[in-house]
Amino acid sequence: MKKQETKTYSMEEITDKYIGKRGTPRREAFEYELRLDLLGEAIKQARKKRNMTQEELGRLVGVHKAQISKIENSLTDARFETILKVFKALNAKINFNVELLDQSVRIS
Repeated sequence: MKKQETKTYSMEEITDKYIGKRGTPRREAFEYELRLDLLGEAIKQARKKRNMTQEELGRLVGVHKAQISKIENSLTDARFETILKVFKALNAKINFNVELLDQSVRIS
């Protein structure tokens, strides 16, 4: 009996195949949603680590509990200022990574 070879694929290859190549509208939407999910999960984990309820965090930030829930569950596009307030209220350090893409920029 001949041994069957197994091919492994990278996450990038699978995403390219099933979602689309980087730069396509479908892939960009996918990447955006993924980033929102990761941000929401980071907020939820930090809040739980601080033993805070959504209501308590909302009070510190100046928003309702429902807004915190929406941010944690990626159901809203929260303002950048609100996200910064959330992390400040959680006494959490945040880092941003800015990556320039290989595209030309035109100024009209």
